[in-house]
Amino acid sequence: MDYLSLNRKAWEERAIAHFDSTFYDVNSFLAGKSSLNTIECKLLGSVSEQSILHLQCHFGLDSLSLARLGAKVTGVDFSQEAIRRANTLAQQTKLDATFICQDIEKFGSTNTDKFNIVFASYGTICWLHDLSSWATTIANALKPGGQFCFVEFHPSIDLNMGYSYFAKQQPDVTTEATYTENQQSDTQTIATWPHSIGEVLTALMQVGLTITHFDEHPFSPYNCFDGLEAVPGHGFQLLHKGQQVPLLFSVMAKKHANE
Repeated sequence: MDYLSLNRKAWEERAIAHFDSTFYDVNSFLAGKSSLNTIECKLLGSVSEQSILHLQCHFGLDSLSLARLGAKVTGVDFSQEAIRRANTLAQQTKLDATFICQDIEKFGSTNTDKFNIVFASYGTICWLHDLSSWATTIANALKPGGQFCFVEFHPSIDLNMGYSYFAKQQPDVTTEATYTENQQSDTQTIATWPHSIGEVLTALMQVGLTITHFDEHPFSPYNCFDGLEAVPGHGFQLLHKGQQVPLLFSVMAKKHANE
């Protein structure tokens, strides 16, 4: 089965629904609100005058929020609809961002540009079957001394939902509606792959990156899973037998300055 085409079809449809959702709240973004969360902002620090590659950028809200902070941003996503809308938002806001419609593997095999920072966040790697290729794309795109900033949903969430924690050759193929509040009654068939934290860290280290930060977090900024409860001032948590389940993990990895 052509899983890439299967997922691309789903995300072409999702881009339309997401753009009009209160979950993404495009109107507030256009009015000046940043879509970035505290975790990634603290990890990134000042991005003024930094070149940033944003992988799997969807329709560019985070990319453009980084551009508002003074970065020169390139966003990559495999959905034509998402990239079309990202370009429209860039034109509306007159921010310094370029958007490319390619899947990660194809982009990685053709890209020759180098960046100070590569960034990816929230629900990205489950769509990728091969993290070695992903990590190679990241390492090759970084300038010497550049950094990869990654914030992702914790794989314990999938384990709690009955999926594998550890990597598998074959994906989980499911039919479901998207996660925004305006989800359509029509469902979409998608293919996702599990990736353990160990697999993520190993993939990055095997391409020569040095892990400079790793942490796990009990709160999510997004209410996008069943069973989450709001905690004022923190976000959303999930409890198992009265104990907090880790909902996010974050990684910073650096490319050696002499490479």
